[in-house]
Amino acid sequence: MSIGRLPENEQRILDEMERALRRDRRLDRKLRTHRVSRRPDPARVLARLASYRPRVWTVVLLLAVSAGLMVAGIVTSEPGVIWAFAALWPLTIFAAFRLMCRCCDG
Repeated sequence: MSIGRLPENEQRILDEMERALRRDRRLDRKLRTHRVSRRPDPARVLARLASYRPRVWTVVLLLAVSAGLMVAGIVTSEPGVIWAFAALWPLTIFAAFRLMCRCCDG
């Protein structure tokens, strides 16, 4: 296991420590459970989405951009503008709904 950068006695101590850590099953189990997965956990994503609390200015900005895209889509009939509106509109409605729910609860 020597990497050639350490003196021989330090490398031997490091190798012994690595062997001891590899034999520790409890540590191995803890390290395995704390690994970061590449795919997000659907339950966490839904929990974060449900706890989303938009600010008033965020909703106002989303509404303004959505209205501008809607008008531009109607006037120009450009597919890119229409698709941008189609992508932004559900987010705008969701943010406005969450803001309305927050205002009504408190």
